[in-house]
Amino acid sequence: MIDVVSGRAASVGPNWVVVMVGGVGLRVFVPRTVLETLDGPGHALTLYTHLAVREDALTLYGFNDQDERTLFETLLTVSGIGPRLAIAILSTLSSDQLRSAVGREEPEILTRVPGIGKKVAHKIVFELKDKLVLDTFEGLAAASDLDGDVLATLTALGYSIVEAQAAIQSIPRDAPEELEERVRLALEYFT
Repeated sequence: MIDVVSGRAASVGPNWVVVMVGGVGLRVFVPRTVLETLDGPGHALTLYTHLAVREDALTLYGFNDQDERTLFETLLTVSGIGPRLAIAILSTLSSDQLRSAVGREEPEILTRVPGIGKKVAHKIVFELKDKLVLDTFEGLAAASDLDGDVLATLTALGYSIVEAQAAIQSIPRDAPEELEERVRLALEYFT
């Protein structure tokens, strides 16, 4: 198993990065959280990886920290959730948002992820509710509700759900809790 990869980014794609390790370029599929930390090619990085072995391919998936990798591997235990959909979930929802949605049994939050409908969202919540532990539940619940309001506002303004989710993810973690300010910060993503 390949546990950790450290090197320099040779090239960056929409959902992957090629990491140069000892003269070999490894293509590692990553969530958006990893791509946001890169300054482009040449950037030094360390990824905690998961190697998916299939009959026709060996595919590496990389994460900024061990917690995110563990969450990815937990998502893979849900029947019908493969690595690409698990990456899409972690690209759309933060780890805290995912834990909050499962802990509070709110599958509608999971339907924000492209490729996840109501049935799959309910299955994820049902299968993970005993596996995911939520430590800081109160603060996450408020942030989740507030982000839901921001999402509703952005979609009412004509943005697609995917665009609105990307804008919400761009809001700094230390942003104020007022709806108007969070909407303003989300709108800055589009400028």
